[in-house]
Amino acid sequence: MKIATYNVNGINARLPVLLRWLKATRPEVVCLQELKAPNDKFPEEAIRDAGYNAVWHGQKQWNGVAILARDLEINETRRGLDGDPEDSQSRYLEALVGDIIIGCIYLPNGNPAPGPKLDYKLKWFERLQSHASKLLQLDTPVILVGDYNVMPTELDVYKPERWLDDALFRPEVREAFHSLVAQGWTDALRFLHPDEKIYTFWDYFRNAYKRDAGLRIDHFLLSPGLKDNLLDAGVDREVRGWEKTSDHAPVWVQLGD
Repeated sequence: MKIATYNVNGINARLPVLLRWLKATRPEVVCLQELKAPNDKFPEEAIRDAGYNAVWHGQKQWNGVAILARDLEINETRRGLDGDPEDSQSRYLEALVGDIIIGCIYLPNGNPAPGPKLDYKLKWFERLQSHASKLLQLDTPVILVGDYNVMPTELDVYKPERWLDDALFRPEVREAFHSLVAQGWTDALRFLHPDEKIYTFWDYFRNAYKRDAGLRIDHFLLSPGLKDNLLDAGVDREVRGWEKTSDHAPVWVQLGD
């Protein structure tokens, strides 16, 4: 099974790119982030015509997550995280797809930092950690996948010295990610490529993509039962070079039976 994640940076604006990529790669499961569309503006018909069922959790102008599946049933199990009843941002969607629980994540950016947005990010991380620990107690395999807005190590960022005060790279944010992984999750890309420079995001500014001035902020965390099923993982980085594309590239893992 091939499972992918893709921050589309506006699903309706990037729909031709998304459909082109889906046709070319045909992953069984896709998690999307940053839909930037309310629920009634999700392009369900176009996604269905591409061969995918979908569940989505939209929001006008900002955020939004979705899970797509080809030839597999999707049963939504959760939208949003416990711990903050006032939080209305559409950042977490969870579903049972086949026999795997998929948690689709769009973690807060947190900038400018320090400040309220960083505080919100760290609290959101705490809520995710709390829920993730409960997921690990299930007999069902789990994948927590999406845009975490975190570069875990210096290997994951071009010129790390320039990012020391950024909310994507501050020590407390990286520590939150490492604490999450330490519950027993496997960072799939880094597990298979421990010493390789891998980026999943290139800014639109300063010719970042052509200079390969990127960041690795899109991650797959696998529950312990899936670690031995991990066959391959990678980034479809060429999609970042397509016309009118997102500033992220699709990321994927291949799992054996």
